Amino acid sequence: MGKGKQWTPEEDAYLSEMWGYVSIDGLGKHLNRSRNAVICRVRRLGLPPFLESGDYVTMNQLLHALGHGSVHAYHAKSWVEERGLPIKIKMRSSKAKVKVVYLEDFWAWAEKNRSFVDFSRMEPLALGKEPAWVQEQRRIDYRSFAIQRKDPWTEQEDSRLKMLLGLKKYGYAELSEMLSRSAGAIQRRISDLGLTDKPVRVPTHGQNSVWTPEHVQILCEGIRNGVSYAILARQIGKSEKAVRGRVYLDYLTENADKVRAMLGDGQWGDGAPLPTVKQGIYHSRYRTDTNTDLERLAGLLLLRLRDLRKEEGKDDYWQKESCQHWNLIAGCTKGETDCDACPHFLRIKPQYCCRCGATFLERTEQTFCSACRTARRNQARRKWAREHDDK
Repeated sequence: MGKGKQWTPEEDAYLSEMWGYVSIDGLGKHLNRSRNAVICRVRRLGLPPFLESGDYVTMNQLLHALGHGSVHAYHAKSWVEERGLPIKIKMRSSKAKVKVVYLEDFWAWAEKNRSFVDFSRMEPLALGKEPAWVQEQRRIDYRSFAIQRKDPWTEQEDSRLKMLLGLKKYGYAELSEMLSRSAGAIQRRISDLGLTDKPVRVPTHGQNSVWTPEHVQILCEGIRNGVSYAILARQIGKSEKAVRGRVYLDYLTENADKVRAMLGDGQWGDGAPLPTVKQGIYHSRYRTDTNTDLERLAGLLLLRLRDLRKEEGKDDYWQKESCQHWNLIAGCTKGETDCDACPHFLRIKPQYCCRCGATFLERTEQTFCSACRTARRNQARRKWAREHDDK
């Protein structure tokens, strides 16, 4: 039998460093060695046992391959709990348990969460054979990182951000392009630095707010193919915030992976969920219909309440609750005793809160609703405490 290719010191060093973090198939691909050759060399080097059958990797190995280092509480919550990363428990010994992920399950999960996983941080073939779509997604992620960096801010970037904000002529879209940062990253950095200057607001009406069928088609195909919002914003010619706003307007979420699942192979708008009551109230598209439905429901409930009170014989005059002239302590301010025959009945007029925009019902005229009055009072107390704090 012929002698195999000799191992070089560089290959031994790579194998020793990456053993336990990269799958055996991934090591073989990188070193251009067979699976058996890698296992034999591991034994010769005396490396510790590797919990890897070729079908799964440990959670630590997976995150290391994806460029995230070791497991943290964030991964357990965001990856496993919120996005359903399929993990299994295997026994390394009678007492030691290890979390593992089967590669087949991982790739199925990764395809559904391709906008969440950054494949630009993952070396090709780090987990062995990859599905066909991974190479294209890695290329997209490289482009996205080139447009919007995710590394820590430097002092030079902070100084440039302050200078550009001081000019008072750039919005989030222009700042994002000049600084190679996302609009969200810029907004967060402004808050962290405590800057008073803000980006110029882009008008939300006129030509800036127009979405053509071509724009919608680009957005639809981009989300379906895992293109980031940063790239889509440049392709469409709008800010990233505008793109995210349009996605939320139609699908009530900015999560591109969730939108892709709802969209499927259909047209834009297919599979969009119905809004909850809270979403309907704060959503401009559904606000009018939601308020109308709530008013109808309130009317039906009042009618049902009247019927229940009459059946129980407790209170025949239910309408006093909605009368402007009723006082909880003094009773009827008009001196009437029979609500059914009262000629002075006046329904409480709805009022508009100048702070939160909500509609509320109160007999006395108010500028703010009850919740906003409480919030303003607490805010004033905190301000007074700061100004009179003994140092």
